Amino acid sequence: MTVLTQIAEEELDSRTRMILAAELLFAREGIDGVSLRRIAGAAGQGNHHAVQYHFGSREGLVQAIFDYRMVQMDERRRRMIAEAEAVGMLEEPRTLAEIIFIPQLDLIDSFGDYSYAHFLCQYLLRNSDAEFGRFGGNLPPGLTKALGLLRARLAFLADGAAQRRLITACFMFLNLLAVYSRDLESGRATEDFGSALDDTMRQIVAALFLPVEAG
Repeated sequence: MTVLTQIAEEELDSRTRMILAAELLFAREGIDGVSLRRIAGAAGQGNHHAVQYHFGSREGLVQAIFDYRMVQMDERRRRMIAEAEAVGMLEEPRTLAEIIFIPQLDLIDSFGDYSYAHFLCQYLLRNSDAEFGRFGGNLPPGLTKALGLLRARLAFLADGAAQRRLITACFMFLNLLAVYSRDLESGRATEDFGSALDDTMRQIVAALFLPVEAG
């Protein structure tokens, strides 16, 4: 049985199967803890060199996972942008934070977990740049627009400081998905997910938009 056995009965091409298999395995065992041969096998590929054929290298596969998920989320992001713009809320801090982070709630794997959150934590530690909005790949238009609007609201910060705040906010949200959702499932959580989500979003807004202390 492969790690993709439980995927809903949609037909996936071999490249996508490897992306999803790698995401699950990287999330569980670390990006450097899984052989490319094992990923190919988990994706049902008889050719043990299938990963190298499709992605070139481990880093190419890692970037492909990031890019695949970014594109998946972009339709919802663009819809959220259009809805916020229609009611004049597009530049509101909480709205911008939600546009950037909330689409990640849709990325539940075939086992009902947020494997992507575990993967993205590792990805950000490997790839985040000092330049605002750079994460090692080409970002789709919805996220690019949202980050541009956020950067305008953070004009009082230098690029490095704005990027640091953005990465910190990312880890706050990913902690909610990776840790709190696990605690919720095991019965250790002390509040419902909606309350935890709202509290986390308020923390993110505070962290992103905190004024610089005069001095």
